Amino acid sequence: MATLKGGEFLIKEIPAHDIFTLEELSEEQKMLRDSAKEFIDREVIPQKERFEKKDYALTEEKMRQLGEMGLLGVAVPEEYGGLGMGFVNTMLACDYCSGANGSLATAYGAHTGIGTLPILLYGTEEQKKKYLPDLATGTKFGAYCLTEPDAGSDANSGKTRAKLSEDGKHYIINGQKMWISNAGFAEIFIVFAKIDDDKNITGFIVEKEGTEGLTFGEEEHKLGIRSSSTRQVFFNDMKVPAENLLGERNNGFKIALNALNVGRIKLAAANLDGQRRILNHSLQYSNERKQFGVSISTFGAIRKKLAEMATGIFVAEAGSYRAAKDVEDKINELVAGGMNHQQAELKGVEEFAVEASILKVFVSDLTQHTADEGIQVYGGMGFSEDMPMEAAWRDSRIARIYEGTNEINRLLAVGMLIKRAMKGELDLLSPAMAISKELMGIPSFDVPDYSAFMSEEKAIIANLKKVFLMVSGAALQKFMMDIEKQQHLLLNASEILNQLYMAESAILRAEKHFSADSVEAAMAQLNLYKAVEKIIVAAKEGIISFAEGDEQRMMLSGLRRFTKYTNHPNVVALTEKVAAQYIAKGNY
Repeated sequence: MATLKGGEFLIKEIPAHDIFTLEELSEEQKMLRDSAKEFIDREVIPQKERFEKKDYALTEEKMRQLGEMGLLGVAVPEEYGGLGMGFVNTMLACDYCSGANGSLATAYGAHTGIGTLPILLYGTEEQKKKYLPDLATGTKFGAYCLTEPDAGSDANSGKTRAKLSEDGKHYIINGQKMWISNAGFAEIFIVFAKIDDDKNITGFIVEKEGTEGLTFGEEEHKLGIRSSSTRQVFFNDMKVPAENLLGERNNGFKIALNALNVGRIKLAAANLDGQRRILNHSLQYSNERKQFGVSISTFGAIRKKLAEMATGIFVAEAGSYRAAKDVEDKINELVAGGMNHQQAELKGVEEFAVEASILKVFVSDLTQHTADEGIQVYGGMGFSEDMPMEAAWRDSRIARIYEGTNEINRLLAVGMLIKRAMKGELDLLSPAMAISKELMGIPSFDVPDYSAFMSEEKAIIANLKKVFLMVSGAALQKFMMDIEKQQHLLLNASEILNQLYMAESAILRAEKHFSADSVEAAMAQLNLYKAVEKIIVAAKEGIISFAEGDEQRMMLSGLRRFTKYTNHPNVVALTEKVAAQYIAKGNY
């Protein structure tokens, strides 16, 4: 059976049995999860104070311990010193290694993702054999040098230059990079520079040891992730062996993009356990804190916050692991078809770049909100450095900037979908035209039979897909190739896209594993209701911005039709059901 294409969820009805969820972890995967969680609870949680006091050596020490456990090499094939596990396992490791401390999470993500993957995905056999065993075991650490003072989101505009030496044996690199995670203790650097007057950047592997002309700035002082080593890196006539060119000349931008695609989906995973821990602290505190003679967890305003935090985690898990398994299935399909693993991994991740951007935005936004609500549950105590919420809030803030800002990723997700449609890789045009015809017709006034579990919710998901296709199809027809200049409109389209993908993931997870009266079903229904409300706002704003007269009236009428409930959920009752479960249980 052919696997799903990236973005194809928009034009297909996805059966619940086709998605993967955390409820389906194998025994091997549970062991991986539990060993990571046990290490973090034992070795990292008790060291919170040291992490907050910029103890960079502590971060390096914990990274070495993770390397000894094999948790830095989960994605690296066994022949290069790693565990050779699948993509879901790499997400699991990232999830449970990253939740307790933002400094360690950053070091872990920078090393295992953008510090290692460019060599794994683009390196020659010699380069992989030389560098990957040390990276996989934590004998040496990696860093990724892309950002410059004048080149952030526009990575290809960097001024760092490389020139081949007269004898052809070295590239001589001059320039600087900034915001380089792990720079203080990394030994292997992925550096991007333009060779001569090339149009695009090229990647290089730089070894710290024995390399002259490589120097570092002081540690940056940051809002959060205080024990994450972050420095500027300077190249002054730095010599790099010619054989250390990574991939092909002029191909660095593609290396950067594909490394970031993996980074984005893994960043979603890296934010999950942090949310679980914030909720657990909030549940414990609200049960223990007494006001007016009772626990504050008895107050409706607090219960609402706790229910929404739990719901967000359920949804974020659903989307993250659904997409991870889709990537893994695509990789396995390509390998079975004869492609080598290196190329298959590249193509598999690239295929789901849209979903990676959706997840990065949704989960990082949600984590910041969860941390903010955690402070609110604690009240004035939440503002104290002695409590866990203050550091959680500061550490979570960077996730909306990492791996391309959330604004860039919102624009990217919709832009990539449009490009795929224009290339004929994804047929969005036919369903968009069918929706135009549907809007011209007379709507059915029959009351559907929604007696089956999640049947109305799935009908609403199908209609939300129509909303996206209606708005984006009409906008594309109006602006054509100038659509990318309409950033306000693209941001509206992105909000619709993000909400519907995550809502569908939660509905399918609940349908696959839980009953109609379960708390999980309540969370999926609660999230869908909120998603519909957000989509109405985004779609209406978008429609009014570019459509006029009859076209505007028809589309607004379509929006009302496609976001209509036959049976409105009792949001307060659903919220109370979720709150009661988790307050009684005391943890997620």
